[in-house]
Amino acid sequence: MCARERGWSTVDEPVKRPSVDPLRKLSRLTLPGSVIRLKGLNDRQFTAVSAGLGLALAAGVVLAAGPWDSGQRKAEQDWAAARSRTGGVHHGADAPPGPKPAPSAPAVLAPLSSVVDNAAPDARDAPDGAAAALRATLGPLLKAPALGAVRTAVVIDTATGERLYGQGAGTPMTPASTIKIATAVAALSALGPDYRIATTVQASPDSRTVTLVGGGDPTLDKAALRALATDTARALKGKGVKTVRLTYDTSRYSGPARHPIGPNENIAPVSALMTDEGRLDKSTSGPAPRSADPAGDAARTFAELLDGTGITTRSAPAHGRPAAKSRPVARHLSVPLSALVERALTNSDNDIAEALARQTALATGEPADFNGGRRAVTAQLKKLHLPLKGADFADGSGLNRKDRVTAGLLAGLLARAADPDHPELRPVLTGLPVAGFSGTLSGRYTEKSAGTGLIRAKTGTLTGVNSLAGTVVDGQGRLLAFAFLASGTTSPSAAQSSLDALATSLAARNR
Repeated sequence: MCARERGWSTVDEPVKRPSVDPLRKLSRLTLPGSVIRLKGLNDRQFTAVSAGLGLALAAGVVLAAGPWDSGQRKAEQDWAAARSRTGGVHHGADAPPGPKPAPSAPAVLAPLSSVVDNAAPDARDAPDGAAAALRATLGPLLKAPALGAVRTAVVIDTATGERLYGQGAGTPMTPASTIKIATAVAALSALGPDYRIATTVQASPDSRTVTLVGGGDPTLDKAALRALATDTARALKGKGVKTVRLTYDTSRYSGPARHPIGPNENIAPVSALMTDEGRLDKSTSGPAPRSADPAGDAARTFAELLDGTGITTRSAPAHGRPAAKSRPVARHLSVPLSALVERALTNSDNDIAEALARQTALATGEPADFNGGRRAVTAQLKKLHLPLKGADFADGSGLNRKDRVTAGLLAGLLARAADPDHPELRPVLTGLPVAGFSGTLSGRYTEKSAGTGLIRAKTGTLTGVNSLAGTVVDGQGRLLAFAFLASGTTSPSAAQSSLDALATSLAARNR
């Protein structure tokens, strides 16, 4: 049985970063003392004032929280808008290319397949002193009985590509929800952060039949359906039509709609047409009662809204594809893919994660089902030169116990997302929950923890499985990517505390 991961709202980072790549600058932020000194990546380094100031900054970030909007946090949007090659938020195929990394932030990551693969003879491990220090720090914590029978760990310095620590780095493990990191990277790589999922209404040549066509947007809501109904009614009335037959099309997705875990409050049937993720209780995150027929429910709501515009439907909506030579009369676009990624990671949203996997499949010519998603995600990560030995992406959400990833792969995904050569992957980092403040980490750290506000990480929880993968700024100003996986755990709360202690130890080093 799947343990439940409850989610809350996300946060934005309104800190201005005008002159260098924001995440390069973040990777050099540290809080050990009371004096601010500046250094760049070429032996210049940002050090900051104190752990207390760090907590105040984190609190300010949360107070300035805003909605998901374009896939990069507002700080990065402000920075990008200031560059000559951008003019703010752009969506669509004609959007300008993303900002280039600042001259002081060159791409220095080595191919991650060699960095994190235990078997690679040329792996770029850290100098012996740094490795020994991390072994002394993490080794005892990894022996905690709460972490079960098998535990693996990898830590990478994102600025250099060096593996600072590895235990079982190449051992495939059940990742639970941390697999969403892989799903998100694959989707952003295949589609780009500005991609939007379209829901359309098609009218037959005589305008007597209209078809609501699902595109796979799980966040479609009643307000969007109302706008579609209004536009549809306007087009029909322009043709003198006031009565129609309504059908709805879910053929964009194929294969079984039910996840292998069966009916479950953690996920609705996977459908190309649904509203509010099939939730029946008006919630926006976490487990909830789910519709057994989300597509039918959406179509019936649309029919009611059409009736409210003065367009009568002759009978209950039925499955059906648009008639030949049908024309579009209404269209709704989802929020950008970047915002969907952030929401999926912050709230550990299973419905969005499965949609991301299917959208990746569609973008790469694969069937939009579980198997197509598996092949598409694997292919996209292979293009990024990531270590895929033993990996199996049986689903996009991590609910399937057949999923397998390594700690090396998860840490490598996060390091790749921090690479200035891959700005399209940045929402993977900005979507990670903030320790003690947001999403699935909201209740797992306290204000007295050294990691509060400094750790951003994706959680993973199934019965007997606990994982944590994310980023942390250490006391030397390095942005570290880490992944900790444990199986055979018997107490979720104890395992989570042990994982949190591991991440906190990274934040507390050299402070």
